[in-house]
Amino acid sequence: MDSQSSLKQRTRGEPTPTASKDNRSRRDKRMAMAKRGFRSLAVAVSLPVSLSLLSIYLGGSSNSYAISSKPFWFPPLWALHFTTIASSFLMGLSAWLVWAQGGFHKKPMAAYLYLTQLAFSLAWDPIVFGFGSTRAGLIVCLGMLVALLGCSSAFKQVNPIAGDVMKPCIAWNAFLAIVNFKLIFI
Repeated sequence: MDSQSSLKQRTRGEPTPTASKDNRSRRDKRMAMAKRGFRSLAVAVSLPVSLSLLSIYLGGSSNSYAISSKPFWFPPLWALHFTTIASSFLMGLSAWLVWAQGGFHKKPMAAYLYLTQLAFSLAWDPIVFGFGSTRAGLIVCLGMLVALLGCSSAFKQVNPIAGDVMKPCIAWNAFLAIVNFKLIFI
């Protein structure tokens, strides 16, 4: 009986000494995981964006594109570069969504397709605007479109949202292929 007298019933709101430590440690673990996730997202997005900026810088701005008479629906050079950077941002976000679900381990082809489209994307600007080779640029652009379509299909199998995030990139690349095709004949 003596041991029962020291027992008392806990009320609902009263924390136990071990429960508050567990809650704090769980909260700390969640916070640490969120910080790691944010850092990995920052790397996944900033890496392709900064590589695209470097490609644009090294590719230079083509005076022939700015001066040449082109159809009214051709975007200005700054719009081409801005949309390339936005596309790189979306591709980095999409790749991060797949990576966060472990998709690159489940489907390694998705990683190869992502890296292939990234390489094509980085090569297109210097080829077309730096070297002025619009025919080679069209081949690179079409290769990028094929890689984007394959990447979108592979990403969608892992994370449907990642596949949907890529749709503006595919549309932009299709438009870019049309612009590149018209540049051959200007």
